[in-house]
Amino acid sequence: MAKKKKAVKKKVTKSAAKKKTAAKKKTVKKTTVKKTAAKKKTTVKKTAAKKKTLSAREKKMLLIKDRLLKQKEFLISEAESAMNALPEQTIFPDLGDQASAETDRSFMLRLRGREQKLLKKIDDAIERIDAGDYGICEACGEEIGIKRLEARPVTTMCIECKTEQEEDEKMLGQ
Repeated sequence: MAKKKKAVKKKVTKSAAKKKTAAKKKTVKKTTVKKTAAKKKTTVKKTAAKKKTLSAREKKMLLIKDRLLKQKEFLISEAESAMNALPEQTIFPDLGDQASAETDRSFMLRLRGREQKLLKKIDDAIERIDAGDYGICEACGEEIGIKRLEARPVTTMCIECKTEQEEDEKMLGQ
């Protein structure tokens, strides 16, 4: 009989311990959820405070960043669909048809290469925006005009330095 009482007490103690552990887990989860919610609220408040203190130039740069992100998504989706639709190399009985097909394929691949370079420039521009270096000329260190950034968001040079660079390239015959 004493053994049965001990066994019952052990079972009751084990089930009570399990209940306590479960209650602790629920408390920890609730606390974690509350802390996470508080952090999100704080982050939202900080972001809202930052938006209020942004200058006109900074607001324009954020708009440019959004435009760059949309352009990046568009280019990636277009590249995926183009690669799926890329004509395979087939042999045509007529040499004219063969040459035309190869020219079309070559043109499509060249376009994809240019878009790939543009994607790299877009990524670089987004990184510069995040780092706070966006809108500063690489050559002279001056601010790039906001109109130039809106027209050519991936640019790294102000209009004067870019014009000078192009004139130098023209003189060298590049």
